[in-house]
Amino acid sequence: MTTPVVVDSEIAPPADPGVPARRRDLRPLTRLVPYIAAHRLDVILAIVFLLVSSTATVGLTFAVRLMADKGLSSHSAAMINQAFLTLALVATVLAVSTGGRFYFITKLGERVVADIRSVLYGHVMTLDQGYFLEVRTGEVLSRMTTDLAIVESMVGSTISVALRNALTVVAALSVLIVVNPALTGFVVLVGAMILAPLFIVGRQVRRLSVKAQERFADAVGYAGETLDALDTVQAFGREGSATARFKAAVEAAFKVSLARIGARAGMTALVMILVIGGIGLVLWRASLATFVDHSMTPGSLLQFVFLSVLAAGSTGSLGEAWGDIQKTSGAMARIAEILDAKPAIAAPVHPVPLPVPPRGAVSFDKVVFAYPGRPELAALNGFDLTVRPGERVALVGPSGAGKSTVLRLLLRFYDPQSGTIRLDGVDIRDADPAEVRARMALVAQDAPLFSGSAIENLRFGREAATMDELMAASRAAQADGFLEALPEGFDTTLGERAKTLSGGQRQRVAIARALVRNAPILLLDEATSALDAENELLVQRALHDAMVGRTTLVIAHRLATVLRADRIVVMEAGRVVESGTHGELIARGGLYARLAHLQFGLEAA
Repeated sequence: MTTPVVVDSEIAPPADPGVPARRRDLRPLTRLVPYIAAHRLDVILAIVFLLVSSTATVGLTFAVRLMADKGLSSHSAAMINQAFLTLALVATVLAVSTGGRFYFITKLGERVVADIRSVLYGHVMTLDQGYFLEVRTGEVLSRMTTDLAIVESMVGSTISVALRNALTVVAALSVLIVVNPALTGFVVLVGAMILAPLFIVGRQVRRLSVKAQERFADAVGYAGETLDALDTVQAFGREGSATARFKAAVEAAFKVSLARIGARAGMTALVMILVIGGIGLVLWRASLATFVDHSMTPGSLLQFVFLSVLAAGSTGSLGEAWGDIQKTSGAMARIAEILDAKPAIAAPVHPVPLPVPPRGAVSFDKVVFAYPGRPELAALNGFDLTVRPGERVALVGPSGAGKSTVLRLLLRFYDPQSGTIRLDGVDIRDADPAEVRARMALVAQDAPLFSGSAIENLRFGREAATMDELMAASRAAQADGFLEALPEGFDTTLGERAKTLSGGQRQRVAIARALVRNAPILLLDEATSALDAENELLVQRALHDAMVGRTTLVIAHRLATVLRADRIVVMEAGRVVESGTHGELIARGGLYARLAHLQFGLEAA
């Protein structure tokens, strides 16, 4: 995998890998077999129509020979009519079978790619957070679009064309040998002289195609990053810089594509020169055999020329198809890299079931954790915490203390390097992550929503929630007023990432979504950070009611939002340094007291 390195206003291109071994290795294409085999009927019908069309193509040359030798030379209307009728019949069979072959092979390609795309997306959804620290989202999307389009082209076209041309070459050469063995040897010799330089130039074209594909993936990856953070780009006035960087990536891809186009143009000219020259040589030798040596009839000459052109054209197309197949193998190898990626967080073979009914007890025992890529910097270092069922615990401390990491580990987005995290007495590494997460409802600081309607966003919390439950949750989160005021009420489409709503409104919808989940554990990561003072007070009251009977972990930098917690846990450098109520911590005069002093002033503290 290659990633562009940003240097000032340019993007340094990745090192040219040339033609990696895996690009020439066709084994990645075997990954397509199960997907193709799943649609046997389409495969069988495509093969049947392929065989019929290939047979009809060669049969057309016999019809032409019959027309010349038996029809035109007979000076008989009946014979001429019969010859042309035979020609028309064979042409009709060829047309119908070609149409059938195109339909079923194209359908197969569309179906296979749709299946792979669904499997690929489903697999990506299972990958852990650490995977996306190493692979950009834009590159994953590029493989799901550009690379799969290449696969679709091969399955839905190239394979069919390659098989048709291979059958045509074999059939044409077989008939040529019957018609005139000596002249067939001459055709094979001329064909070899034509193909040798084409394969040499074709290798260069294929190498440049692979390189262009990788450059384009880099450009798409960078575009995905900047578009994903367009508001930030615009806020910092970096539109010009981002455009310049993207242009550099596009230009790098264009230059490689231009070299590929030049090589392809040269190959096209070479093909025309060699093929026309080869056909001329064959015609010259066949004309001598017909009109000088009289070893062939005019009909045999026509058939021989048709067969020679078919064999030459099909052989040339085979070379091009081989290049496409190699290109597809490279694309499939890139797709396989994602499919073969194993999530670091997965259910054990025999997961331990969590107790029913859930209690909501949480404990961290000597947990040590560092994020992938930063093993030397521990986010949690000997972290201990026990939360009783139904207890409301607030995590406070300076930025970088590890507060959000506690929630990420509890949700099992990552596993600690050492120590144990238990949910209702069960080590969460022994449980199914889906079951662990089903007992929690998260309200994150950035409150990510989706482009559907308000109802769809609320139901993201629990698909089976009734309309009454959705309305109750929205009222509890103080979101019902502005949602009902939308043009179509709760059915109004909110736009991409719900950007038609204000930050505070998105936050309240996110809170309502968490309440819809009705989970025994509520995780609030700066859940009211985007609210104004009035709405924060209203939502705090709603959350206070929602916390009743639920275990709640609250992360907040604004200490005013955690004063009513049963216990405040103060974190610093990945450890618990203080624990108690607001009054107890103020009396101790430690880190919490200093933070309170900074926020509230001496009198309030």
